[in-house]
Amino acid sequence: MPLTAQDVAEITRLLEQSDFLELRLEHEGFKLTLRRAGARDPAASSISPVPEAGAPQAAAPSAPAPTAATAAGTDPSVAEVTAPLLGIFYRAPRPGAAPYVEVGSVLAEDTIIGIIEVMKLMNSVRAEVRGTVVEILVADGAAVEQGQVLLRVARESAGG
Repeated sequence: MPLTAQDVAEITRLLEQSDFLELRLEHEGFKLTLRRAGARDPAASSISPVPEAGAPQAAAPSAPAPTAATAAGTDPSVAEVTAPLLGIFYRAPRPGAAPYVEVGSVLAEDTIIGIIEVMKLMNSVRAEVRGTVVEILVADGAAVEQGQVLLRVARESAGG
């Protein structure tokens, strides 16, 4: 299924809401490059077919795991859970449902903390760190960038 004009408009909207200057996307026979004004190349956008017609392609790339990094210049006992990809962040599994986590929630490495929607695909985001949520930095339904801090977690102490 090729990208529709609505898909391209949604991708453009996400780019406009982010701090990125450029976005490159390959999807089912199309290459899409979007650049903001002031980026290296002043061209606004381009769409071109990928030359290998008929070559099978995966339905969706697998999302890289989020990283639980220590906040720079802060207490090393506090980890930051970051977005593994660009998209729309949802704190709950569906509208009206309780959020996956709240401030005070205790996390294991495999705890789902939210979902990032990319082109109608829902990607679970896992904590990748043990501890207690001390701060949630992203609102439900907000556009996020890859590497953006979603929440901060006070790590479990080594003693238990």
